[in-house]
Amino acid sequence: MLAAQILVIATPIWMGQPSSITKMILERLDAELSEADDQGRPSMSGKVAVVAVVGNEDGAHHVAAEVFQALNDVGFTVPAAGSTYWVGEAMQTLDYQDAGPKPDTTGAATATLAANAAHLAHLLAENPYPAG
Repeated sequence: MLAAQILVIATPIWMGQPSSITKMILERLDAELSEADDQGRPSMSGKVAVVAVVGNEDGAHHVAAEVFQALNDVGFTVPAAGSTYWVGEAMQTLDYQDAGPKPDTTGAATATLAANAAHLAHLLAENPYPAG
């Protein structure tokens, strides 16, 4: 991950929350709070993070917000339209992989996320944030 320019966190919604594995990843990233590069910037500065959420209940915006705040705390940058989600009907058993054709909105949001993340990562690689 230290060499990557873009981090993609994909998580299901569990009881309105990101998965425990996602939370574990964020907790491990907490160690980066005390790390800096040679210019004094956070070690994750200049890296882009995006979030994808799936689930059978509402809460995708809440999950994205939780994940984005944690990633921002350690220095990641979030692009415009940096999240995508698909949420099925609450309390049902239909999963994303079994849902058949996806709504154009989900596909369009995911394509925009990918384009914006790549664009921002390129910009930050060419023009890093100023030294702290």
